Amino acid sequence: MKKTLSIIALSVIGFGLVSCKKENKETANTETAVSSDSASTGTVTPAAGDSAVAPVSSEAAAPASNQPMTTVALSESNFDFGKIKKGDKVEHVYEITNTGSNPLVISEVKPGCGCTAPDFTKEPIMPGKKGKITLHFDSTNFDGNVNKYADVFANVEKAPIKLTFTANIQP
Repeated sequence: MKKTLSIIALSVIGFGLVSCKKENKETANTETAVSSDSASTGTVTPAAGDSAVAPVSSEAAAPASNQPMTTVALSESNFDFGKIKKGDKVEHVYEITNTGSNPLVISEVKPGCGCTAPDFTKEPIMPGKKGKITLHFDSTNFDGNVNKYADVFANVEKAPIKLTFTANIQP
């Protein structure tokens, strides 16, 4: 009986430690979002208490959630590099226009794999103005047709915005 209670107690303590680590990770992400928001708005709204309550599924959208929503238009969401030689490093610039009435804040661009690296406009994009998202692709480890993507997290209703590209890698 004592062994069973000891095992249960250790399990509960172990679960509590895992939960704390997860909450600390979420809090760290929230603190990053707050500090980037404070640079753009000039105000800081502590959200440390909110991070422990927020469901895990909304963690991906958290960076843009503190900004007022806006709308955007893309010059294109898909690009075809066509035929490129294996080992070529190529890039494409996607233009994003703020069509709403609030500043557009791109909080993060997450590529689908390590072969793609993003650059993007870091400062708020004012209404009517344009920003850029550049995807750099390294074809070294690929052959034939490839389809890649990156998710753009911003203060828009249907985030993330998915940008895609294709290429036909030739030997």
